[in-house]
Amino acid sequence: MAIKRRLGSSKNPPIFSHEFVIQNHADIVSCIAMIFVLGLLFQATAPLTSMFVVMSHNVSIPAIGDEPGSVLYTTGPKDVALVFFYTLICIVMHAVIQEYMLDKLNRRLHLSKVKHSKFNESGQLVVFYILSVVWGTEIIRREGLWLSLSSLWSGYPHLEMTYMLKFFFIIQLSYWLHSFPELYFQKIKKDEMSSRVTYATLYLFMWTLAYALNLTRVALCLGVIHYFVEILFHASRLFYFADSSRLANVGFRIWNVLFVLARLGSITLSVLTFWFGLSLTSRSDLSWSEGNYNTPLIRINLLVAVGLTQAWMMWNFINFHLKRLREKAAEVNASKKKQAKKLAEKKKKEEQEVNELPEVDQNTKITQRSSAKSKK
Repeated sequence: MAIKRRLGSSKNPPIFSHEFVIQNHADIVSCIAMIFVLGLLFQATAPLTSMFVVMSHNVSIPAIGDEPGSVLYTTGPKDVALVFFYTLICIVMHAVIQEYMLDKLNRRLHLSKVKHSKFNESGQLVVFYILSVVWGTEIIRREGLWLSLSSLWSGYPHLEMTYMLKFFFIIQLSYWLHSFPELYFQKIKKDEMSSRVTYATLYLFMWTLAYALNLTRVALCLGVIHYFVEILFHASRLFYFADSSRLANVGFRIWNVLFVLARLGSITLSVLTFWFGLSLTSRSDLSWSEGNYNTPLIRINLLVAVGLTQAWMMWNFINFHLKRLREKAAEVNASKKKQAKKLAEKKKKEEQEVNELPEVDQNTKITQRSSAKSKK
């Protein structure tokens, strides 16, 4: 499926130029991804290409009594190939959503360049966050994590994962990795790039750390909590750009409350897991072969990392609202000064009109104004 060029120019840029790659990056990436898919059809290339497309490191669980057997998955070096392939898929899906959803809405709304970029950012993130929350919630239900809080740490290390859980983490890693080439493909400006690089790096680091340390259960729950609140924020921002101020204001008010609750909930869940839960099976040294990293040093560092991340987000939240209060105060002061200036100009004009009149008429005019003021 070809992705149309968004530019109105009929000129085709030179092949292999920056503009050519940017305009046709979705088609180029689609062709690369198709090479891996076609490689599955041939016996000679299937073993190699299957590492990029099919989940690796599977473990067969034999049937016990009436319970049927199952296939579970673990982490391993072949996951790097999976992340690479699904990063290509994320780039293609990003272009599809941009072309067939966001660009059509942008043409109707006639947004400025600054609002256009932020609208695209929020639109892409809303789609991804909704998908992740629905998917993550279903995994939590299937795994039975919501029935018992202790299941987040009991049985650690959680080496074996279901297909859906492993695929969820692969997509998380792939999506945040694809955010970096998208900065080039979408021509993001330098003043917006720092914030996007910051949060994409944080997401990628946290998901990778949880996946590598076999902390998938607690990471899944923390991710769903955080993404749910982010849906509300970016949806409200979309309503704001679409001039639906009433829906935007309601959404932002609810987000203000849920944001604080999400930060408290994330810290509480982290303390229960890393400080209390995993300490019950703590060990003094690492076990690379068993995948057990439950040492006091690692637990404390993980708890500090989560706490600092939540504190950083809360700090940005507070600064954002303080900035809004300062802007509102400045607007009120500017409005008062403007009104005072208008009153002063009006009074000066009236005094000039009185001064231009003869002396008898001036006294009459002053008397009329005094009586009018006394009646008020």
